[in-house]
This record gives sequence, C-alpha cells and structure tokens, in this order.
Amino acid sequence: MEEYTREPCPYRIGDDIGSAFAMGLVGGSIFQAFGGYKNAAKGKKMVGMMREIRMRSTLTGVQFAAWGGMFSTIDCCLVAIRKKEDPINSIASGGLTGALLAIRSGPKVMAGSAILGSVILAMIEGVGLVTTRWMGAMMDPTQPPPEALDDPRSLGQKSQAEPGLDQSRPFGIPTGLPNLS
Repeated sequence: MEEYTREPCPYRIGDDIGSAFAMGLVGGSIFQAFGGYKNAAKGKKMVGMMREIRMRSTLTGVQFAAWGGMFSTIDCCLVAIRKKEDPINSIASGGLTGALLAIRSGPKVMAGSAILGSVILAMIEGVGLVTTRWMGAMMDPTQPPPEALDDPRSLGQKSQAEPGLDQSRPFGIPTGLPNLS
C-alpha cells in the first residue's frame, strides 16, 4: 500500500494542489498549442500557439488545482471521520468533488458529476489494487533475497577471506590502515 505512505493530511492538500496545477499547466499548454496552431493565420502559427498557451493554459492549471485541492480536502476529512485510509475514501472524495464542483448547474448535473467522479476514482483504485497484487505475486516472499557480492569478479564463487584483509571494510582494505569511513 505505497499510496498510503504519502504526506500527512494537512500537508497533503498543498502538495496535491501544486501537483494538480502543474499537470493542468503542462496538459493545458499542449492542448492550447494545438488549438492555437489550428486557428492561427498562415505564417503566424507560432505566434498563435504562444498566444493561446499564454492566455489559456493557466486557466486549465487553476481548474485542475481547484479539483485537486477539493479532492484532497474531502479525502483528509474522510480520513479524520472514518479513522482509516482506504480506497473507499478516494471513491467517495471523487464523487463529492464532482458534485460540489457542479453545484451551480443543478441537481441533475450534480448527480451525474458525482457518479462520474466516483466511477473514475473507483477505476483508478481498482487498477492500483490489481497492480499491487500482481506485483506482490511477482515478488514471491518465499524466495530468499539474492546474496550480495563482495567482489563482482567472484561471480559464481564463494567469497574467501584473504589473510591480512578486513572483509567488513570496503574493497578489502588492509587492517593496519585507519578506517576513514
């Protein structure tokens, strides 16, 4: 469950807002570049791309940041209320975030956005769980870890201590020298 080793809850909100803004800014820049290129006059394609990126990609970044901040805030509230972190919190947070961001559009749109947010987060959580279990099966805990090699030249051979060398020190430094590490 590597997902739940993230920052603690109050700090997670700011971290997620910044990450969401960065994703929205990069994605918005790419998306707006295509629109600016397509709609620009012949010979002014680069200028049109840069204008659209400058004018509209920050708006996409802010919208992503609003979604990420609201999602993280609701997630942290659910963690505080339920006293545990699990995929149900993320799914419920996705639904509540979708509903709250669509509140001005009326109850039908709110319900649709809530369902869509919950379904998307359920799919993300499902993929995460399947991936985690698949990786757990790939790394069988019954297998012993591979031995660390003292010297790469001794592949396939047992390491034998040479007289006068301290095998616990790096590169078999002679025992008479001071330990500088």
